[in-house]
Amino acid sequence: MEKDERAPMPSMIFRDASAADLPALIALLDDDDLSRGREDSSLPLDARYLAAFAAVESDPNQRLIVAEQDGTIVGTMQLSFLPGIAFRGAWRGQIEAVRIAAPVRGAGLGSQMIEWAVERCRERGCRMVQLISMQTRTGAHRFYERLGWSKSHYGFKRAIEQKD
Repeated sequence: MEKDERAPMPSMIFRDASAADLPALIALLDDDDLSRGREDSSLPLDARYLAAFAAVESDPNQRLIVAEQDGTIVGTMQLSFLPGIAFRGAWRGQIEAVRIAAPVRGAGLGSQMIEWAVERCRERGCRMVQLISMQTRTGAHRFYERLGWSKSHYGFKRAIEQKD
């Protein structure tokens, strides 16, 4: 029998975000080819980020999650728990805004984070977990498929212009 020479997968700590984490989380959201420049982590933070954080923090069906490795924030995601009538009143988990810091991508941390999220959904009694990913993120699609996710629906979005 051959000895397994692979390095152990680094583990992460998952926790709910605090307001103090926001600059790091916003920077993670912005560190992406498709969304670069959309976010602004400069201080002081835009008041809209603080208002959004307060709304998430006060809603028991929303969780903004921080992934830490050795005391450093290396990932984030938002978990939403959605009630519904379909499937005899089943709840769904929704995973959104998944990011892993560029220097640690490919080390298995994203897999840990997604599996952790699935377990939180199971604990909440969700019948299924869903996520969306932009069509151009083919690498992310391969990642999710390796984790057992299937492409089952088409998603649609519509931007809404805000009136001042």
